Formats: sequence, C-alpha cells, structure tokens
Amino acid sequence: MEHTRIVALVPAHDEERALPAALASLRAQRVGPDRVVVVADGCTDGTAAVALAHGAEVLETVGNTDRKAGALNQALRVLLPTLDDADLLLVLDADSALSSDFLALARAHLDDPTVGAIGGIFHGRPDDAHGLLGELRLRALPGALQRNEYTRYAREIARRGGRARVLTGTATLFRVRTLRRIAAERGTGLPGRPGDVYDSRALTEDNEITLAVRTLGLRAVSPAGCTVETEVMPTWRDLWHQRMRWQRGALENLRAYGFSRVTAPYWLQQVGMYLGILAVVLFLLATALFAALGELGPPRDVWLLVTAVFVVERIWTVRRRGWRGILLAAPIVVEFGYDLFQQAVYLAAATALAQGRTARWHHLSPAPI
Repeated sequence: MEHTRIVALVPAHDEERALPAALASLRAQRVGPDRVVVVADGCTDGTAAVALAHGAEVLETVGNTDRKAGALNQALRVLLPTLDDADLLLVLDADSALSSDFLALARAHLDDPTVGAIGGIFHGRPDDAHGLLGELRLRALPGALQRNEYTRYAREIARRGGRARVLTGTATLFRVRTLRRIAAERGTGLPGRPGDVYDSRALTEDNEITLAVRTLGLRAVSPAGCTVETEVMPTWRDLWHQRMRWQRGALENLRAYGFSRVTAPYWLQQVGMYLGILAVVLFLLATALFAALGELGPPRDVWLLVTAVFVVERIWTVRRRGWRGILLAAPIVVEFGYDLFQQAVYLAAATALAQGRTARWHHLSPAPI
C-alpha cells in the first residue's frame, strides 16, 4: 500500500520546556513526517514561539473547553479535509520523544489492512542527572517506580504478540481512513458527537479511541521497536491525579460502550483488579491477626520458596532497566507499597464515579530538584 503523506499532530498546553525534544525526535526519524503541526491549546507560555523556531506549523485552539480531545478535534477539522484516505496521522504528546525507527516500523505494519492504528510502547524518561542510585532518593521514588511499571507493561505487550490494550496518547499512528470512519460513526455506532474524531466527554481519550478502533473491527497494535520515552509524574500528588483520571476514564469509557465482544476483556480486567484489591485486604488483615497472636515470623518451608520465586519474578521482569530497576525491585516492600497506592486510586476512582463527583483535569507540577 502506498502512503502519500505522514502528518504529525502535537497537542501542547504550556509545553515550551518539553516541546523541543519531541520535535527533535520527529526530525530524527528514518522516515520523517511531511508536516508537523503543533496544536497550542490555551498556552500562556512560549509554546507557539518554540514550535515555530523548530520548524513546525502552529494551530492555536479557539475557546476549547474539552481538554486534549477538544484540541485534537479542532485541529482535525482543519487537517482531515486536506488529507487522502491513504495518508497517515501521528498524534504525539509534547512531552514525549519517539525512537528513530518509530514511523518507519509503524508505517510498515499499517500495510496490513486489518490494523487500524499503531500505538507506541512507552517508557519513562530516565533520570540521568543523579547517577545510578539517584532514583532511590525518597523524592525520586515516584518516577523510579513508574519506570519499573512501564518496563513490565512493555514486556506484557511483547508477550501478547504486540496486541495493544490501549493506543497510548503518548504516540499513536492512525490511518486517515480510520479517523474518518470514527467521525462518521459518532452519535450512532460510537459514543460522542457526530463528526468528532475524539469523544470530548472522555477523560481518557486514548483509551476511548482504542475502543472505537476495535469496535470498527480493526486491530490496535504496538509492535516491538515502536518505542517512545515520556515524562513520568514527579510527585505522589501528580501521580495520584494522573491515575485517578486514567482509572475513572477507563470506567466511564466502559459504561459508555456497554458490554460487548470488544469490551468483554476490559470488563474482566476491571473485575479482576477489584477482586485483587479484596484479596490484598484479606491478606493484610490475616497478617495483622497473626502478628497480634504472636504467630508472625519469616517465611519457612514452602512459603520461603514462594517468596523466593516472587522476588525473582519482580527482578527478572525489570532487568532491561539495569541495576536501577533491579535495586528498586529487590526489596519487595517498596513496590508492594506502590501497588497499595494504585489500589487506593482504583477505589477512590470507583467511589467518585458512583457518587457522581465531577472529574477534573490536572496539569503537571514542576519537577522536584
């Protein structure tokens, strides 16, 4: 299949600091985009000026109140009429940077007509400023734990043969034909306003458009080599707000789509997560009871073997991060605490949704020094 053009769309809200790296990664592509358009959404800094200085076009949103999805919809209303069905459109976050082969590999996989879009395999941007042990500083722990988490997620995608659970908002390459089909189905076969590519009501526009692509009968794929580095949340507060949005958005997306062949695995995943929380609560209660009875001690016999297998698994699954990831994973208690943090997020998100509380978008705090 011949692809005539690749257009890169970079939504940005006050991203003058991160934007140069994203644009540099586009210039470094082995197969580069024909156009780069930065969507400056309500910016109060020099985002537009930085984009122009780096050779990108700038499209400024007007009166957007629908967050990232609204900014992308405004841009796509301008761009899609100028593109052919065979063209490709990349959506790249302004705080993310592509591997140099991303577009070449993604374009090759889109020669398969059953594939609707290619999502990146994202990794947390490394903290190289503080040396090998820098990530183990208390203030650096949120970022370090996210990097381990993303490494395990990349491994999971590889084990699934590249099948993407979510077309990540950090970087996804779409067929223009697919985006037009989505816009045409909004309000009838798909949730959302007729004519919109992205559902502006969705808190997690990337998760929602994944469901849209798959509902159209197309596959969502994240091939090996299509990697992207993205910023991690620098503080526990930022991480809490990000994960609240992710989880609540996922639940709202499933409610909007209902139960179907496409959504069944996502529903089962959610049920499994909440059953897992119940299992952890029971484990903690049992541990507290044994401690109160004076029966708590180090693992023995078969439990010692189980513990050893668990430790090895945690280390093995982050080995690609090197010693930084291994040193963080080895003392199980640190990552177990991170798991508890995320489970608290899941409970809070479900509670907020059940109570009908208004969800709010959160922008990143300045990174700690």
